[in-house]
Amino acid sequence: MKRLLGLGLVATVLFGGVAYVHLVQPGWWARLWHPLPYKQIVLGHAKNYDLDPALLAAVIYQESRFRPRARSDSGALGLMQLMPDTAKGIAVHTGGTRFEVADLYNPEINVRYGAWYLRHLLNKYGNERMALAAYNAGQQNVDHWLRRARASPSPRLAPTSTASSN
Repeated sequence: MKRLLGLGLVATVLFGGVAYVHLVQPGWWARLWHPLPYKQIVLGHAKNYDLDPALLAAVIYQESRFRPRARSDSGALGLMQLMPDTAKGIAVHTGGTRFEVADLYNPEINVRYGAWYLRHLLNKYGNERMALAAYNAGQQNVDHWLRRARASPSPRLAPTSTASSN
């Protein structure tokens, strides 16, 4: 009976510990349950382009769910869902000479180009929100939205009153 009670106590403590760790989600636990695909590629290009690796991984997750053969209806390809024309421009800017659309299915090349592009957008817009908007919607759209926002007068806030009209 003592042995059974002891085993029950050990099982309860073990289960409670696992439940607690699962609820709190420390970093080591999250990495254990959700390993980062293409970890070395993401970390290497994040470092090379001075990006937060979590941001780079988040863009990949949002764009393709880490599927290297992903293709969107608009024609964006690979892990970071790059448009072929954008990727060709990146290849030229980064010294590439033999760009082929099929290269975008190569995780190493796709993440390198995507990391370069994300750094370019962060430098251009100066903040993460605008850079991510441009990554998703295109620089022309974001530039248009910014011009339109600068051209329109600031909306006035209606004065607020705490006095009643009685």
